[in-house]
Amino acid sequence: MSIDRSLLEEAARAISEADEIALACHVGPDGDALGSMLGLGLAAANAGKRVVASFGSPYVFPPSLSFLPADLVVPPDEFPEKPKLMVVLDAGSAERLAELGSNASDADTLVVIDHHVTNEGFGDIAVVDPQAGATGELVYEILQILEWKITPEIALCLHTALVTDTGRFSYANTSPKTLRIAADLVEAGAEPSLIGRHVYEQEPFGYLKAVAVAMGRATLDAERGVVYTWIGEEDLQKSGIDWGDTENLIDLLRLAVEADTAVLAKLHDDGRVKVSMRSRGDTDVGALAASFDGGGHRLAAGFTIDDGDVEAVLQSILDSVETHR
Repeated sequence: MSIDRSLLEEAARAISEADEIALACHVGPDGDALGSMLGLGLAAANAGKRVVASFGSPYVFPPSLSFLPADLVVPPDEFPEKPKLMVVLDAGSAERLAELGSNASDADTLVVIDHHVTNEGFGDIAVVDPQAGATGELVYEILQILEWKITPEIALCLHTALVTDTGRFSYANTSPKTLRIAADLVEAGAEPSLIGRHVYEQEPFGYLKAVAVAMGRATLDAERGVVYTWIGEEDLQKSGIDWGDTENLIDLLRLAVEADTAVLAKLHDDGRVKVSMRSRGDTDVGALAASFDGGGHRLAAGFTIDDGDVEAVLQSILDSVETHR
């Protein structure tokens, strides 16, 4: 079932009537978060709006997405404290905004555009559609309602959102509508080869060293159907890379055909353990992540433990995985 069009129209109306728009996406932004935010931001700026965009700490722009036009993006401490209109993209909850969550709570009007099934609809206007392949789909639909021109730059941003969140159109969330929108965006000027080269086909040499460390620790629990590993900040320092260079590690781990579920834990120097999970379909990792106060989708999700033992966190996941099948 598709989303109620009246919600899309309500969001479009709020955006159309605003002179100033503050945009935010979730921390550690991926291609859908940044692509959706920048696509909407560029379109609004072209329509004469004053636009600012940001995401919460750690404020690190992913190297693999450096090809996206990001002139609108500012550090979180330069974000309006009390925005008249704030639009949040691809964040399943206010907690996913980190320090910008307080800005969201102080906004005169808060619009949320998202496709996470764990999103309970926070905000004054909640455009949440778990059936959408990416938040970028919803932004595209809003731009169609607004009748705002999709320039090649906007098309590049929104196509990046679709490509990354559908696994290059190979995940189960890829619908006929997703593919039709993707075709429209390519026709509008998006370059699939540019996106593919930057996101999937180039990494710093140190990434190969980090892969060796993480995959060397990989463990297969055949009985539970889980493959898991972890990597620490010290490992990255030795490899000469940072967290922004590790986005594709989980995709390597999930190749193990014996496992339905792949789990990657990232141990930060401040004690945080950030967990990414992927499922082939038998395990609802979105529900599993929610049990640890995280979120996501049935096939892709994650959570963060503020001060945890990485081995204990992984064991807790193993102990819980069978209850989410």
